[in-house]
Amino acid sequence: MTVTAAPPEEKASAPPTKSKKKLMIIAVVVLLLGGGGGYWFFLKPAPEPGPPEPGTVLPLEPIQINLAEGHYLRLGLSLQLTVAAEEGGHGEFDGSKALDAAIEIFSGRDVAELAKGGERAKLKKELMHELEEDYHGDVMDVYFTEFVTE
Repeated sequence: MTVTAAPPEEKASAPPTKSKKKLMIIAVVVLLLGGGGGYWFFLKPAPEPGPPEPGTVLPLEPIQINLAEGHYLRLGLSLQLTVAAEEGGHGEFDGSKALDAAIEIFSGRDVAELAKGGERAKLKKELMHELEEDYHGDVMDVYFTEFVTE
Protein backbone atom coordinates (compact mmCIF):
# COMPACT_ATOMS: atom_id res chain seq x y z
CA MET A 1 0.00 0.00 0.00
CA THR A 2 1.26 3.18 -0.90
CA VAL A 3 0.75 5.98 1.35
CA THR A 4 0.22 9.18 -0.34
CA ALA A 5 0.80 12.19 1.64
CA ALA A 6 -1.97 14.58 1.80
CA PRO A 7 -1.16 17.91 0.34
CA PRO A 8 -0.12 20.28 3.06
CA GLU A 9 -2.90 22.53 4.13
CA GLU A 10 -2.34 26.00 3.01
CA LYS A 11 -2.87 28.70 5.53
CA ALA A 12 -5.81 30.93 4.94
CA SER A 13 -4.55 33.69 2.76
CA ALA A 14 -4.41 36.65 5.12
CA PRO A 15 -3.14 39.93 3.72
CA PRO A 16 0.42 40.60 4.71
CA THR A 17 0.19 43.45 7.23
CA LYS A 18 3.82 44.53 7.07
CA SER A 19 3.73 45.24 3.36
CA LYS A 20 0.46 47.22 3.70
CA LYS A 21 1.95 49.30 6.50
CA LYS A 22 4.99 50.02 4.38
CA LEU A 23 2.77 50.95 1.45
CA MET A 24 0.68 53.29 3.64
CA ILE A 25 3.76 54.97 5.09
CA ILE A 26 5.23 55.48 1.62
CA ALA A 27 1.91 56.86 0.34
CA VAL A 28 1.65 59.33 3.26
CA VAL A 29 5.24 60.47 2.77
CA VAL A 30 4.68 60.94 -0.96
CA LEU A 31 1.48 62.91 -0.31
CA LEU A 32 3.19 65.14 2.25
CA LEU A 33 6.14 65.79 -0.03
CA GLY A 34 3.84 66.44 -2.97
CA GLY A 35 1.68 68.81 -0.92
CA GLY A 36 4.71 70.66 0.44
CA GLY A 37 6.23 70.91 -3.03
CA GLY A 38 2.93 72.17 -4.45
CA TYR A 39 2.65 74.78 -1.70
CA TRP A 40 6.22 75.93 -2.29
CA PHE A 41 5.78 76.09 -6.05
CA PHE A 42 2.31 77.67 -6.25
CA LEU A 43 1.67 79.46 -2.97
CA LYS A 44 5.06 80.47 -1.65
CA PRO A 45 5.12 84.01 -0.29
CA ALA A 46 6.68 86.69 -2.41
CA PRO A 47 10.08 87.88 -1.25
CA GLU A 48 10.14 91.03 0.83
CA PRO A 49 10.85 94.04 -1.37
CA GLY A 50 14.04 95.84 -0.49
CA PRO A 51 14.27 99.54 0.15
CA PRO A 52 13.40 101.67 -2.87
CA GLU A 53 16.27 102.85 -5.03
CA PRO A 54 16.52 106.62 -5.42
CA GLY A 55 15.89 107.94 -8.90
CA THR A 56 16.01 111.47 -10.17
CA VAL A 57 15.15 114.57 -8.19
CA LEU A 58 12.24 116.47 -9.74
CA PRO A 59 12.28 120.21 -8.94
CA LEU A 60 8.86 121.89 -8.82
CA GLU A 61 8.14 125.55 -9.47
CA PRO A 62 8.13 127.59 -6.23
CA ILE A 63 4.71 128.63 -4.95
CA GLN A 64 3.46 131.34 -2.61
CA ILE A 65 1.25 130.20 0.25
CA ASN A 66 -0.89 132.55 2.33
CA LEU A 67 -0.07 132.48 6.02
CA ALA A 68 -1.86 134.00 9.00
CA GLU A 69 -2.10 137.82 9.46
CA GLY A 70 -1.38 138.72 5.83
CA HIS A 71 2.02 137.02 5.64
CA TYR A 72 3.07 134.55 2.98
CA LEU A 73 5.50 131.73 2.45
CA ARG A 74 7.45 131.23 -0.75
CA LEU A 75 8.02 127.49 -0.89
CA GLY A 76 10.11 125.58 -3.39
CA LEU A 77 9.96 121.79 -3.42
CA SER A 78 11.92 119.01 -5.06
CA LEU A 79 10.71 115.42 -5.06
CA GLN A 80 13.10 112.46 -4.80
CA LEU A 81 11.54 109.88 -7.09
CA THR A 82 12.18 106.15 -6.94
CA VAL A 83 13.65 104.19 -9.84
CA ALA A 84 10.36 102.25 -9.98
CA ALA A 85 8.45 105.50 -10.58
CA GLU A 86 10.71 106.33 -13.51
CA GLU A 87 10.49 102.85 -14.98
CA GLY A 88 6.72 102.73 -14.55
CA GLY A 89 6.28 104.39 -17.91
CA HIS A 90 3.73 106.91 -16.65
CA GLY A 91 5.23 109.59 -18.85
CA GLU A 92 5.99 112.94 -17.28
CA PHE A 93 5.70 112.88 -13.50
CA ASP A 94 3.01 115.26 -12.21
CA GLY A 95 3.95 117.29 -9.13
CA SER A 96 0.54 118.94 -8.70
CA LYS A 97 -0.45 116.58 -5.87
CA ALA A 98 2.69 117.56 -3.97
CA LEU A 99 2.00 121.26 -4.41
CA ASP A 100 -1.61 120.80 -3.33
CA ALA A 101 -0.54 118.88 -0.22
CA ALA A 102 2.00 121.61 0.65
CA ILE A 103 -0.67 124.30 0.32
CA GLU A 104 -3.01 122.32 2.60
CA ILE A 105 -0.34 121.80 5.25
CA PHE A 106 1.23 125.28 5.30
CA SER A 107 -1.79 127.54 4.65
CA GLY A 108 -2.91 129.71 7.55
CA ARG A 109 0.13 128.96 9.74
CA ASP A 110 1.70 131.66 11.84
CA VAL A 111 5.12 133.01 10.77
CA ALA A 112 6.45 132.53 14.32
CA GLU A 113 5.35 128.89 14.20
CA LEU A 114 7.31 128.29 10.98
CA ALA A 115 10.39 130.00 12.44
CA LYS A 116 10.67 127.45 15.28
CA GLY A 117 13.54 125.01 14.85
CA GLY A 118 11.70 121.70 15.00
CA GLU A 119 8.45 122.88 13.42
CA ARG A 120 9.81 122.90 9.88
CA ALA A 121 11.03 119.29 10.24
CA LYS A 122 7.66 118.28 11.72
CA LEU A 123 5.77 119.86 8.81
CA LYS A 124 8.16 118.25 6.31
CA LYS A 125 7.45 114.86 7.89
CA GLU A 126 3.70 115.52 7.64
CA LEU A 127 4.09 116.53 3.99
CA MET A 128 6.11 113.39 3.26
CA HIS A 129 3.35 111.25 4.81
CA GLU A 130 0.82 112.88 2.48
CA LEU A 131 3.07 112.35 -0.54
CA GLU A 132 3.50 108.65 0.28
CA GLU A 133 -0.29 108.28 0.21
CA ASP A 134 -0.81 110.44 -2.88
CA TYR A 135 1.97 108.91 -4.97
CA HIS A 136 1.79 105.32 -3.63
CA GLY A 137 5.49 105.06 -2.82
CA ASP A 138 6.81 106.68 -6.02
CA VAL A 139 8.21 109.61 -4.00
CA MET A 140 10.76 108.64 -1.38
CA ASP A 141 11.70 112.10 -0.06
CA VAL A 142 10.88 115.78 -0.35
CA TYR A 143 13.32 118.66 -0.17
CA PHE A 144 12.64 122.33 0.56
CA THR A 145 14.60 124.29 -2.03
CA GLU A 146 13.08 127.63 -0.98
CA PHE A 147 11.52 128.55 2.34
CA VAL A 148 11.06 132.30 2.64
CA THR A 149 8.47 133.96 4.89
CA GLU A 150 7.40 137.57 4.71
